[in-house]
Amino acid sequence: MKTRILIILFFTLVPVFLFSQKLSVTSPNKKIEVSLFCQQNNDAGEWYLKVSYYGNGKITEAIPRIDLGLTRSDQDFSKELKFLKAGKPVLISEQYIALHGKKSVCSNAANEVAVYFENPAKAKLNIIVRVYNDGVAFQYEFPEKQGTFVVKEELTAYTIPKETTRWLEKWNPANEGLYEAMGKNNIPSREWGYPALFNDADSACWFLLHEADLNSTYCGTKLSNAADSNKYKLSFPNPKDGRGLGESQPEITLPWKSPWRVVIMGALSDIVESTLVDDVSAPSVIKNTSWIKPGIASWNYWSSNHGTKDYKIVCDFADLAAEMNWPYTLLDWEWDSMGNGGNLEEALQYIHSKGVQPLMWYNSGGPHNWVPSTPRDRMLTHENRVEEFTKLKRLGVAGVKIDFFESEKQNMIKYYLDILQDAAQFEMMVYFHGCIVPKGWTRTYPNLMTCEAVRGAEWYNNTPDFTLPAAEHNATLPFTRNVVGPMDYTPVTFTNSQYPHITSYGHELALSVLFESGIQHFADRPEGYRALPDAAKTFLKNVPNAWDDTKLLDGYPGKEVTIARRKGNDWYVGGISADARREKIKTIKFDFLPEGVKYKLTLIADGGHDKTFSTRYMVVDKSSRIEVRLLRRGGFAALLQMMQ
Repeated sequence: MKTRILIILFFTLVPVFLFSQKLSVTSPNKKIEVSLFCQQNNDAGEWYLKVSYYGNGKITEAIPRIDLGLTRSDQDFSKELKFLKAGKPVLISEQYIALHGKKSVCSNAANEVAVYFENPAKAKLNIIVRVYNDGVAFQYEFPEKQGTFVVKEELTAYTIPKETTRWLEKWNPANEGLYEAMGKNNIPSREWGYPALFNDADSACWFLLHEADLNSTYCGTKLSNAADSNKYKLSFPNPKDGRGLGESQPEITLPWKSPWRVVIMGALSDIVESTLVDDVSAPSVIKNTSWIKPGIASWNYWSSNHGTKDYKIVCDFADLAAEMNWPYTLLDWEWDSMGNGGNLEEALQYIHSKGVQPLMWYNSGGPHNWVPSTPRDRMLTHENRVEEFTKLKRLGVAGVKIDFFESEKQNMIKYYLDILQDAAQFEMMVYFHGCIVPKGWTRTYPNLMTCEAVRGAEWYNNTPDFTLPAAEHNATLPFTRNVVGPMDYTPVTFTNSQYPHITSYGHELALSVLFESGIQHFADRPEGYRALPDAAKTFLKNVPNAWDDTKLLDGYPGKEVTIARRKGNDWYVGGISADARREKIKTIKFDFLPEGVKYKLTLIADGGHDKTFSTRYMVVDKSSRIEVRLLRRGGFAALLQMMQ
């Protein structure tokens, strides 16, 4: 009897169970469970994971099967894997500080177990599984101490029930597509980029597929359902990417661990508020981070393609940044051929005289891209970077924007990380354009301020095709791309670029809160901001871009979204509608506020038409509710200041 009680107690306290061929790991809050199965119902064979979610009083088999395994140039680690043992359960528990992002204090807390396998040749493969309150992460490990091999294929594949709704972006090397919403009768088969969003048939469970902690020992991957429309298998880069430079199959040296395969899971709010991609990534390698300062930048490319060639335009955007209390202005391409009254050195002197710090653009250069825009090649090698960063440091430049990477092959991943390492040595902030979707590098290298990897407002400058889908796209990004890391969309434009926007002024103002980026480039021309009414202009002078907390208040991908973000004691709220046919009345609840505290509310919403605002001031608390009118493709922004 005593033995039986002890066994029951063991299984009550420990979240890992082993029954024959099965292993189960649960999240600390018991809402997510991952189980391990052998397809042959034996101790050896092909293995897969199943992920279940407990929510709204019911169990959802969210992902019925995640196939596991790899093949190396020397042997196979998928078909005849023999289960050896499961390690002791480990509680992962740490807190860390994020210099920019959704939250300033983040928690990496999960239950972890390592599972040990060997193949028929007695070569070892371990699979490490972590289950978090907001998702699942797993990675492969080759523990043996020597050997260099090519990974020929990764067999990881997510089987998704056809009834599951999904939002996917067609793969392209720059990650600048539009998300497509798909139902069970419309599931195209092709290659898709990360992140990918899914909602189960009864709507109880949402999950987002991604990868994290990618480093130079591997390549980036994408998802392919080309063979089976409901099975999304990881695939390596296309050999043609990067103009054919570099190998598409990664070369690894043992011992080795793969990137984390990440499934963010839960209610829709769990998806939007998650920091899981950063949580599983390596801690910061930069000891002194005092020089890393998030902020807003003025940017001349959206309104004037060749603006940085013009000294007077550069100075006008420096004046704008100074007037708006923004710390940065960006000198985009062609600064090396500046004229019309001054050269680069004179422009930098002028920018500094206004109390603003300059950022400068570079073409990543090299044979991997075809773009001739200059300056190019100056970031290509360690020696190039040391020479250029030395010069930039002398000129007082705070950071660099590096563009056109064109590939996620292993050689390009190394290139990204080499740039971040060298930049850190010179206390230089970095952001990438024409690039990879964030993979957790902002935790490891917090000098990485943002990545483009999104179809942003720049597309108003490219083709007329962005005008109509922009509102729906904007209402999708907080649930997809911006979940996994900072996003350089270049938002908040009131005038027009080459092609018009038909989102309202309230919608555009809201993007300053809805979109998160460590350096946020507000893209409109100076006269666009100078013409704003006082309330909207003051809002943009003070809105932060690095946050202490984030809450999803309401929304549905592609339809609408309202998010609240906190900085210190103040809360900022942004909300937009993608509805192109009708206005709507939105009820805003303030139940995210602390009990017993009153706030002064400044609410800036759509006015009588889409190019005007309506501003209200009132006092609210946790129990308050207010109604706000949103025009077609409309929006609102709000500031809540704690009252003393």
